Amino acid sequence: MFRTPTFTRPIATAVKSIQSLRMITAQAVVFSDHGEPGDVLSTHTYEINEENLDANSIIIKTLASPINPSDLNQVQGVYPSQPEKTTALGTEKPLAVGGNEGLFQILKVGSNVTKFKEGDWAVPTSVNFGTWRTHAVCDAEQMMKLRNPEQSLADGKKQGLTVNQGATICVNPLTAYLMLTHYVKLTSGKDWFIQNGGNSAVGKFATQISRLLGINSLSVIRDRPNFDEVAENLKKEYGATQVITEEQNNSRDFNAEVKKWVKETGGEIKLGLNCVGGKSSTAVARKLGQNGLMLTYGGMSFQPVILPTSLHIFKNVTSAGFWVTALLKNDLELKQKTMDKIVEWYEEGQLKDAASVETKFDGSDLAKFYKEAISNSKEGKQLITY
Repeated sequence: MFRTPTFTRPIATAVKSIQSLRMITAQAVVFSDHGEPGDVLSTHTYEINEENLDANSIIIKTLASPINPSDLNQVQGVYPSQPEKTTALGTEKPLAVGGNEGLFQILKVGSNVTKFKEGDWAVPTSVNFGTWRTHAVCDAEQMMKLRNPEQSLADGKKQGLTVNQGATICVNPLTAYLMLTHYVKLTSGKDWFIQNGGNSAVGKFATQISRLLGINSLSVIRDRPNFDEVAENLKKEYGATQVITEEQNNSRDFNAEVKKWVKETGGEIKLGLNCVGGKSSTAVARKLGQNGLMLTYGGMSFQPVILPTSLHIFKNVTSAGFWVTALLKNDLELKQKTMDKIVEWYEEGQLKDAASVETKFDGSDLAKFYKEAISNSKEGKQLITY
């Protein structure tokens, strides 16, 4: 007697296989308590169901995420802005995902999402998103679109963004551009800005952007045996107008040379950018013209900013702080406008990004990769790619 085969096992296996294809196994670098990154960071693994996507949500895949000093300060619990600790990833204990900057690719969009399509590139709309992860599900409004290389070339641009440019666009280049343009009107071809930390990532962006805007730059860098070589590179490769040492910056006698440079252009030093503090910031402020402004965005010397009383009374010099997170938190239009300008310069090959030390994730233990990268931070800015 012929019996119809049931195929019970093969069908069950096939169903299980189909279901597995709809699930994404994701990893995130998380912390529930504050402390040193090597002690408190761990890997949390979770599942994302591709078929159960909210209409206004998107599924994203991480292309790269850097490690910034502020990221580490958040883990340590000493940074003013902190990610929310939640159980959203299915944990019993509330935890936060590390990282504020990152570049993502859209894998899937909800039925109501119109601003993205699959394959688009995006960056977080605001900080504290938690970028140290392989995948995420989020509301579409939590991401801002970046043109991917194919879209740039199709739009007639000279080139597309690199992964490093996209992953690091939201902090250093935006900081440099906004400090140069948001507070003081600098006259192209005449006026100057002065900055310490001129060889830093922000310093190099500020120098390049000032060149593109036609603004003269005076960069102060640390004294070093190869000063002439470094200074020449800043002038030739990044467009610095003048480069001086900290010793020259602190010298009252050298001020006469600075005044000579400024007089030749018929402008003024209207803006100072300070990321060092201490006597370096005092010397920067002394070179400002009448009604000059000094913006402090860092304090590498761990020394206070001290301005002589005479600068306030007789030159009306102002000292203020700059924090890109606070400025852009409630002004997404300004962030998008600024980011679009930076992207435009990248696409035209007019702006160089700061190189990163790239490490490609091999799919094993994500937290281990970040911990190792953090320990290597002195070798340069670390970028985990996927």
